Amino acid sequence: MINKRLLIKNLLAHNDESSFYDKKRQLNLHTKEGKAKFLKHICALSNSNPMNNSYIVVGVEDQDNEIVGDDFFDDSRIQNLVNAFLENPPKIQYENVPFPNLPKDKVVGLVTIKPNNKISSFKKGIHTIAAKSVFVRRGSNTIPVETTNEIPMSIKAKNLNTETVISIENNSRNSIAHTLEGVIDFMNNRHKDMNPKYKVFKELFVVCWAGNKKRVRDKTFFSRVDIELINEQVKLFYSALDEVTVEYTENNFTITEYVPLGLNDKTSYYPLEKVTLHFYENGYYKMDTEMLFEPPEYNRKMLYHIYNTNLTLIAKLQKGLVLSAREEKDLENLPSTLMICYLNGFEEAKQKLIDAKPFLKAREHSSVYVSFKEVMRILRKVKYN
Repeated sequence: MINKRLLIKNLLAHNDESSFYDKKRQLNLHTKEGKAKFLKHICALSNSNPMNNSYIVVGVEDQDNEIVGDDFFDDSRIQNLVNAFLENPPKIQYENVPFPNLPKDKVVGLVTIKPNNKISSFKKGIHTIAAKSVFVRRGSNTIPVETTNEIPMSIKAKNLNTETVISIENNSRNSIAHTLEGVIDFMNNRHKDMNPKYKVFKELFVVCWAGNKKRVRDKTFFSRVDIELINEQVKLFYSALDEVTVEYTENNFTITEYVPLGLNDKTSYYPLEKVTLHFYENGYYKMDTEMLFEPPEYNRKMLYHIYNTNLTLIAKLQKGLVLSAREEKDLENLPSTLMICYLNGFEEAKQKLIDAKPFLKAREHSSVYVSFKEVMRILRKVKYN
């Protein structure tokens, strides 16, 4: 079992990117340009490593390898994005890895691209990348090639990185000491004020979780939840706003996420997604994801009025005008309100929200930007479901 924090450290120890490893300050999958860049690197790393895993590390400064972290990213639909644009898509996995020096809401992202042994190409265009485009890695550079025949035969026939990657992965194996240190750190340091708990599965896997407990209509929810699989140093779930329920048996651990949505200060909880970890005797586990979301429907005439009110609010932000006390309150709800509008047929609402991102981010001492990130995470799940 690989300790993903050790794996990231061992990858960074190579200092520079290579044909099996890339690093990014952050990913931007809100825009076509950001998606195109991400898909280009996935395509190139897959083509250059048909015999071994390749990796992208997210949340690291390019110049000096400083670990600065990035927002928690839910990967449950990212494979669908890759499948939608790439022919012979590789299997990828996005994991959120906590580091001791980072704030609670920041992690380092680890994208694992698993060997495909087939040539990946773009089956349809996106941004400036045309259909049928093919990319490879040459050292630390991602470059296009005109045809698959231009991919070096040495890479097709034999992956020169295999021995190096296997060595890095072997040096990143977990140990009892790492597991114990991880549990103690979670329970006694990072979450000692949030009633942390742990559960051991199959005498091997340790899941820790913590959150603020509350009862809503005879149901127990946790907010500001942090859930980690300690053996691999992977954060399974983190949310600053949404509510979750936690259930477990001897073999399974289930997280059900709920989204608080409503208008005019009337909020209801809607089930969004259920994630179940299944643990087995042979040291193997798998994760199943089930989308549960059924967006609430509202009166379109009422929504039209609310939608225009929020567009006026965005316009005032863009002009730098001072907001009234009532407008400040409406601003806190703007991301979730525009999401409700979008889910009820106002197709431009999502793009209006994305365009407002820099103005929401600039609001000091406001939770509106946190709400924006949570809404985009939910919409990303819904889109690729």
